[in-house]
Amino acid sequence: MSESFRVALTFDAEHPDRSWCPPGNAERILDVLASAGVPSTFFIQGRWAEAYPQTARRIADDGHLVGHHSHFHARMPLLLGGGLSSDIAEGARAITETTGADPAPWFRCPFGAGHDDPQVLEALETAGYRNVHWHVELEDWEPWRAGPAIAADGVAGATAHGDGAVVLLHTWPGGTGDAIATMIEGLGEAQATFVRIDELEDLP
Repeated sequence: MSESFRVALTFDAEHPDRSWCPPGNAERILDVLASAGVPSTFFIQGRWAEAYPQTARRIADDGHLVGHHSHFHARMPLLLGGGLSSDIAEGARAITETTGADPAPWFRCPFGAGHDDPQVLEALETAGYRNVHWHVELEDWEPWRAGPAIAADGVAGATAHGDGAVVLLHTWPGGTGDAIATMIEGLGEAQATFVRIDELEDLP
């Protein structure tokens, strides 16, 4: 791609649903982003923020956009009927108290479950949120996904999508920690500029 295009790197900050998670991986990612001067968006799980308040606070202090990733990281359609609104409220409280930032109106459904469910979307809207999905999925949560492949696929996927590409990443996989510097370098060479999602006119 010869023309400049915008890429939004987004990270789901959550308790991992796999047994492997290198200690300090989120901090490692934040270090790389800070060194490269790359603004990003972090969708933070409420319980994760309570468990790692210093890291959660650093996300906001480093200038990244803070979004909401639920409190308990349940599949949102399973919470319809009352549990969903309380999960959103409890998560918002935890995220705001730890980060000092209001995550509204940005929300990402755990596992993407409910992103196309009218009832879930209506409940989010009532609570003052809109769901933000993604264009590029790298399966970085899989233990067999190593850093070089994640980085290469991230560059290829964002470049193929073009302007406004929203890339899904997670803070806990070691492969993501290994990939992020190389991915940023490769996207820069492809003339990408990095933005937070609140800088994009159209979101998935």
